[in-house]
Amino acid sequence: MSSTSLPTNEPTVRYATESDVPLILSLIQELAAYEHETSSVRATHASLLSTLSFPSSPASSRPGYARTLLIYPPEAPGQPEECAGFALFFYTYSTWRARPGIYLEDLFVRPAYRGRGYGKRLLGELARLVREVDGGRLEWACLKWNEKSLGFYEALGAKRMDGWVGLRVEDDEKAQGEGGEKGEKALEKLAGWGKGARWEEG
Repeated sequence: MSSTSLPTNEPTVRYATESDVPLILSLIQELAAYEHETSSVRATHASLLSTLSFPSSPASSRPGYARTLLIYPPEAPGQPEECAGFALFFYTYSTWRARPGIYLEDLFVRPAYRGRGYGKRLLGELARLVREVDGGRLEWACLKWNEKSLGFYEALGAKRMDGWVGLRVEDDEKAQGEGGEKGEKALEKLAGWGKGARWEEG
């Protein structure tokens, strides 16, 4: 990540801080609108503040679960600073490789700033972070109908994981009963099979 007080022709990428939470929420909502899923957004200022990590805020006592990179266009005299996009991510682990990696949850560049290489820059920063921890993988998902983005990602070297099927259990989805009826919430039902992990100290 680079940041400087001098004018530059390059965009600036930095970690989000706690004061950026309203901006992050706005970007999430804009991304959801682009994907025609506005009604699916349940994130709030409070929930983001309590669950995100802010590496550039040493005073923060919250460890968080995900980090956010923000990208800004080059400074223009007399123009207010506006964020061009963001990448929200978290670290993962590969058992077969025994190496860490990064999962990119969301990548979004505002329409007015597309075509400037900002998406590629954000992916490049994430790839650099993977290399910093001697990781072996940067991965993400893309909607099937978004062929333009799929083509963009493939041109950067990404490959489609056609041999895998994504699976998910959510806290607001009703579990399917044996007779086809909807029962208790799926995540709650699955959690009922857990008894609490045990471990020994020594």
